[in-house]
Amino acid sequence: MDIEELNRISRNSFIEHLGIRFLDFDGHRITASLEIKPFHLQPAGVVHGGVYISLAETVAGAGSVLLVRRDGKLAYGTVVSSQHIAKATEGTITAVGKLVHKGFNKHIWDVKINDRNGKLISMSRVTNSITEMDQDTIHHTIQNRTK
Repeated sequence: MDIEELNRISRNSFIEHLGIRFLDFDGHRITASLEIKPFHLQPAGVVHGGVYISLAETVAGAGSVLLVRRDGKLAYGTVVSSQHIAKATEGTITAVGKLVHKGFNKHIWDVKINDRNGKLISMSRVTNSITEMDQDTIHHTIQNRTK
């Protein structure tokens, strides 16, 4: 699986709904972007913290999936710890996830989210559990690829 296929199978999912687009993966680092839209904002006019957390978990999860998918495994986020540093109100934010630990059943990623000027907005540590892929998941993924 590559970045284009990852973007393709993310169609009709929460990932697409948020507007997350995967950009690059090198085996230890994954990058994605999100263009801020009005629905990402809380009533005060700044990006809701849940958007940053969702972006971080999505990036880390995708990185793990890219690492284990060919072995018939999947990754599920189990722990996310985030610190929001600054606010964003418009433009594109970019998330870069770096693999910190790659174990047999667990991956740990550090994800930093920056605004278009490179300012650090949020940082998260994400732990993913690695599991065997079941037949229902295989079927669902194949259906999404054909849409």
